[in-house]
Amino acid sequence: MKKFFLILLLSIFSLSSFAQNVLNLFNKANTFFDLFFENKLDDAHNYFSDEAKSKISTENLKQLANMLESRLGKVKSIDAIQSKNQGDFFAVILNGVFENDTQDFVMLFDKNEKIVGLQLLPKAVTYQKPSYADTNVYAEKSTYIEFPNHQLATIITTPKNVKSFPVVVLVHGSGPNDMDETVGPNKPFKDIAAGLAAKGIATVRYVKRTLIYPNDFKGAFTVKEETLDDAVLAIALAKKIPGADVKNIYVLGHSLGGMLAPRIATLVPDLKGIVLASAPARKLTDIIVDQNKYMVELSKDTSQAMKDELQKALTELEKTKITKLLPNMKPDSAIGGLPASYWIDLNNYDQLATAKKLNKQRIYILQGGNDFQITETDFNIWNHELGKKKNVTLKLYPELNHLLSVQTEKGNIMQYQKPANVSEQLIDDLANWIKAN
Repeated sequence: MKKFFLILLLSIFSLSSFAQNVLNLFNKANTFFDLFFENKLDDAHNYFSDEAKSKISTENLKQLANMLESRLGKVKSIDAIQSKNQGDFFAVILNGVFENDTQDFVMLFDKNEKIVGLQLLPKAVTYQKPSYADTNVYAEKSTYIEFPNHQLATIITTPKNVKSFPVVVLVHGSGPNDMDETVGPNKPFKDIAAGLAAKGIATVRYVKRTLIYPNDFKGAFTVKEETLDDAVLAIALAKKIPGADVKNIYVLGHSLGGMLAPRIATLVPDLKGIVLASAPARKLTDIIVDQNKYMVELSKDTSQAMKDELQKALTELEKTKITKLLPNMKPDSAIGGLPASYWIDLNNYDQLATAKKLNKQRIYILQGGNDFQITETDFNIWNHELGKKKNVTLKLYPELNHLLSVQTEKGNIMQYQKPANVSEQLIDDLANWIKAN
């Protein structure tokens, strides 16, 4: 049960903290399935950890092979296609092509590169374009944000038949993210780009550095390397877009990106404004503590074992509150899946105080009432601290979740596996606010 809390923490906020040889794991995953489908089950079984072997027998593997063949036909090919961190484990996703259908698998490895889990993935639900995305009224151009020895794929979305337009740079939340901020079948940044373009507003969205260059983040780092540097480069790119009104450049930061938006504004003081979407007003540790408590409450498990595991998780989280290096601690010392340098940097950053000092830039703070990751508690803090400033607009959307889509309840992370677009009302409000400068 302890892993439950660590996985929740890392899946929402962590970067690539699992220093594994990805290609080696890909090869092991592919070799396992070669042996599996060649009926060399004893050899395949040896790829499991000792604990997993005690739970999964060669007979179980034989039953699985028979089931797959009866349902899907003979295997034609199976290849590792994707990888991602899962707390203390590393997940490899494989695409299987069979005579009658396709089937994806996820294989979980431990740090000894032994298999600890194997699961058939349900058929993926695909992204659904929002009703407000009219491709006839905007154009998209692929380009790159470049820095020494690195390139980040970028898409510039511009409205057609508009001579001068504002530009919004979209800045991701925590963890590795693609340019659309894809979660399951949902693509919030893609929705926002399409929605704003239909209103005459351009956007810049880019792949996050941690997704493309995870090896750059094995040692000590901070949000500067994770987020700030690339946001500044994206803003510079926005100013070079033909037709861009360079006096009307905005940053929309989502989640961690929203928390850092005031800091970005201090680095680029000529920004016209910033949008804080589902932005933490508190320290990340406090946010994660609330998330853990919420998930336990949602489980309705009142056993002493659950209480003990929650307390263990909270005790572990206390270690992330550092504001300076402790004795015998190095900047790259791992705490909760992130280096000490990361926590120290964030814990010494006060987003409220930084935002208060921004008097020239316009600020729009928005929050969803059905967001269980960043809650109304944070919105109320923003409102209390900045609500009286003339350059600040705040709005609570009672039905929106963390991905800014309309929901009937707060729910849990499984909610993100169902397709739902960013609220059209939110798009309208954003566009009207930007144009009212």
